[in-house]
Amino acid sequence: MNTKRNFNATTEPEGAIKKSITELVFVMQKHAASNLHYDFRLEVDGVLKSWVIPKGPSMNPADKRLAIMVEDHPYDYKDFEGIIPEGNYGAGTVIIWDNGSYTLADKEGADNIEKKLKSDLKEGHLSFILNGKKLKGEFALVELKTKEENTWLLIKKNDQYASDEDVLEQDKSVISNRTLESLEK
Repeated sequence: MNTKRNFNATTEPEGAIKKSITELVFVMQKHAASNLHYDFRLEVDGVLKSWVIPKGPSMNPADKRLAIMVEDHPYDYKDFEGIIPEGNYGAGTVIIWDNGSYTLADKEGADNIEKKLKSDLKEGHLSFILNGKKLKGEFALVELKTKEENTWLLIKKNDQYASDEDVLEQDKSVISNRTLESLEK
């Protein structure tokens, strides 16, 4: 979880395994690294399961967005906004583009939500409801059965929050109200 980072050179949180007290959290970070992308993170079992979304999320069910599963991040990463210095893994500027809580879309037979989440991830299909400031409603992460490992799709379900408006035009951080460009300055 922390093997790719040099904590003497970056302000990223090293963190430990922790859990939310009430609701499970998610965060979508906008990350200007070598390529602009979005990092989607879901709290599961005390860490943040993480996917890189190259084109960013969409509220349009017709848009299926590539999601590449990457290493787990520490729980404290949910609050990270800042600049990762050159020479470090993921060097670039990061803002918290969206955050909030999430629940399972299918709670049937989910006496233990964490156990169900891990089972769904292992099976390669996870449906959840986001309650964020920008991202709302039901989504699914579906693992692709291809030669490329860790490739998934992030898909918005057709519900009352579905829209063909470009949610990415809302480009400011939900905690600092800054854009990537203003944080870089």
